[in-house]
Amino acid sequence: MGIDYRVIGQRIKQRRKSIRKTQDNLAEALSVSVGYISQIERGVTRPNLDTLARIAGFLGCDLAELVTGVMTAQDGYLQGELQKVCVDMTDAQRSMLLEIAQVIVEKS
Repeated sequence: MGIDYRVIGQRIKQRRKSIRKTQDNLAEALSVSVGYISQIERGVTRPNLDTLARIAGFLGCDLAELVTGVMTAQDGYLQGELQKVCVDMTDAQRSMLLEIAQVIVEKS
C-alpha cells in the first residue's frame, strides 16, 4: 500500500479553502511558488515530510490529518486517551485531575 499523494493534495486544498486561504497565501508562507502548491494539491508533486509539516502548521492541523484524513481530536479520541490514563490512577490522582479539569473549564 503506497501513499496516495493525490488524496493528500485534496485534503490540503480542502483545508486551505475551509480557512479561506489562497494558494498564494500558502506559497508565500512556505517561500515556494504558487505552481508548486498547485502541483502538491493535484498530487503531481510528492512533498517531503518537512514540507507537509510546514503546510499542516500553516493550515492549523496535524500532519497526521493531512496524511490519514483523521483528526486526532475527532470521534472522542482525546476522551478515550484520557480514560486510558485514568484507569491506572489512584482515586486520589483522579480527584486531583478532576480539580485541575474544573479549573481549566472555569478559566476558559
